[in-house]
Amino acid sequence: MKRSSGVLMHISSLPGKYSCGSFGKEAREFIDFLADCGFSYWQVLPFCPIDEYNSPYKSHSSFGGNPYFIDLDVLFQKGLLTEEELKTAEQETPYLCEFERLSKERLELLSKAAKRAENIEEIEAVITQNSHLENFCRFMALKTANHFLPWQEWKTEKFDPEILFLWKFIQFEFFSQWKEIKAYANQKGIGIIGDIPFYVSPDSSDLWANTDLFQLDERNRPTAVAGVPPDYFCEDGQLWGNPLYDWDKMKEDGYRWWLERISFMLELFDGLRIDHFRAFEAYWAVPAEEETARNGKWVKGPGMDLIEKIKEVAGEKLVIAEDLGHITKEVEALVEESGFPGMRVFQFGFFGGESTHMPHNYPQNSIAYGGTHDNNTLLGYLWELDDDQRKNMLAYCGYTDADWTKALPAIIRTIWRSHAGTVILTIQDLLGYGSDTRLNFPGRAENNWRYRVTADQIKTIDKDWIRGLNTLYYR
Repeated sequence: MKRSSGVLMHISSLPGKYSCGSFGKEAREFIDFLADCGFSYWQVLPFCPIDEYNSPYKSHSSFGGNPYFIDLDVLFQKGLLTEEELKTAEQETPYLCEFERLSKERLELLSKAAKRAENIEEIEAVITQNSHLENFCRFMALKTANHFLPWQEWKTEKFDPEILFLWKFIQFEFFSQWKEIKAYANQKGIGIIGDIPFYVSPDSSDLWANTDLFQLDERNRPTAVAGVPPDYFCEDGQLWGNPLYDWDKMKEDGYRWWLERISFMLELFDGLRIDHFRAFEAYWAVPAEEETARNGKWVKGPGMDLIEKIKEVAGEKLVIAEDLGHITKEVEALVEESGFPGMRVFQFGFFGGESTHMPHNYPQNSIAYGGTHDNNTLLGYLWELDDDQRKNMLAYCGYTDADWTKALPAIIRTIWRSHAGTVILTIQDLLGYGSDTRLNFPGRAENNWRYRVTADQIKTIDKDWIRGLNTLYYR
């Protein structure tokens, strides 16, 4: 792995005028910023539609695209929206994603654009080429016809053809616009790292169209669900509620669904982080009737049998194994045998005793983070450490000033000079922001995923200093 660096920021956090970051000019401006700083990567979160809590990790489709990322200005330039319609879509605040407003207004606006589209045959042809996208569009049309109930409770199979075409239009525009953004990034020397959730939602087209591939009862409801045992983030563990894969059934056709998913994502991105990679070795299965994740058990996953096939599909492209959480020797062995780089997180390194997350222990074949989307910001982390932990960590970073609130540059430099092949910071940590800009609190449903940055804030980042770090440490 060539020494490199990157920034983690989801599309939704980009600047913009319309309540949520999008594939607009601000995405290109951010790519310009990354190139000017000497970065090699932009890492994003899952592109799929979000759930009722605005999470991209539990979606109606693991293949579909989030409607909110479609750039409205592009639709205006195509003559599909009017100036007045754009004006009414302008946001009230640039600092947060206005999810409540988006959920009420955005589909109606996109519907107006869809009704004006004239390239109907082109849209139909593109969607028909991908059965998973076609299934998703049909799923959303049926879901609308059934008053948005979970698919297990649907009463009718009749739907409005206009709603079906709306979702085809949305997916066509989403992937067309993203293709142009990715091409621009690659021209600037920036690779895009995507992210896929390990599991799918119980109310998804993935499950609806592939019930035989999951552990379900006769009513198509999970017999057991996914989660993780008690950990650093949550004392009761995390009960995700996702249906579990029937790995024996999946093996019968060579894990076709999984490989099609990986192949599809690697068309969208230059690299891919597989969330919850440890479940390939063993997954935490919780009886469906449980209210917390405490009473689950570990069950063996497909291991190298599937990973070898993923490697064949991925070829030379970067695949990151998210090996965080409850990690055993068996998981460590699987990550090593896979050859995929694992993850190291600076914030996990200083809770007492030597840790694999301390920078001197980062292997070359790893991706080192200050923190992920699930962590506090580095400044927030500094505030939450107790005095002894903070003192030890700052000594490790060679920071001796009494004012520890100004220690971020020393921490970043320590991460940069580590042996890790790639280092990645969140945009909040580049800005030096505190815990009020944290993106997600694992185990908490409300008020996550809302953080946005403004163009003026990005301009305050010292590009010369970052470029100097990348040059000095050959990144």
